[in-house]
Amino acid sequence: MKKILSSFFILIVAFSSAQAETIYVADDLNLSLRDTASINAKVLKTLPTGTPLTLIDKQTKSEFIHVRLIDGTEGYIKARYTKKQPPAIDPKDAAGKTIALLQSDNASLKTELNTLKNSLTPESSLEKTLATERDQLARELNELKKTAASAFQLKNERDELQERVVNVERDLQQFKLENQALKDTASQDWFLYGGILSLAGVLLGFILPKLGWRRKSSWDSY
Repeated sequence: MKKILSSFFILIVAFSSAQAETIYVADDLNLSLRDTASINAKVLKTLPTGTPLTLIDKQTKSEFIHVRLIDGTEGYIKARYTKKQPPAIDPKDAAGKTIALLQSDNASLKTELNTLKNSLTPESSLEKTLATERDQLARELNELKKTAASAFQLKNERDELQERVVNVERDLQQFKLENQALKDTASQDWFLYGGILSLAGVLLGFILPKLGWRRKSSWDSY
């Protein structure tokens, strides 16, 4: 079934191609192929004398016809500048027209080249625009560098402050430990002093009565 449909499609295409009318650019002048059926339309190509064209549609209300080139380019040309038979072209005349066409194309290319050169010359609008964009990008790059430097500096300062806080906390903890040790030492000293005083009081309490008794005995013997 697919083979039958493919064959039928090929036959239709071949039949359409066979029915397509071929016309030629007349021997009068080189013809402009335009993108729409208007004298003010954009020129797609300049067709030299004898160029074969496939007629797609003949406008009934316009002097333009819709044609297709061998390379597939489609456009519109004036019907009165075409013929159904290829014109008999004198080789010398054809060479002259070809040279004229090449000269015309060369002139167009030179004009485009000069336009491009003028657009890139110093003090041109394009050069000024590019310079402005360059300066703007340079300023943005400098701002980014400053921002990055500030961020790096802030990070260093933050790290330094964190280190200082850690050191202060360590010193504070050490101070607390030393203070607690001093308190413990003072408590032990007061406890020792209290014990010594208590012992001294006991000794004095034991010695003083003895001394008093001896003195009394000495007085009694007199």
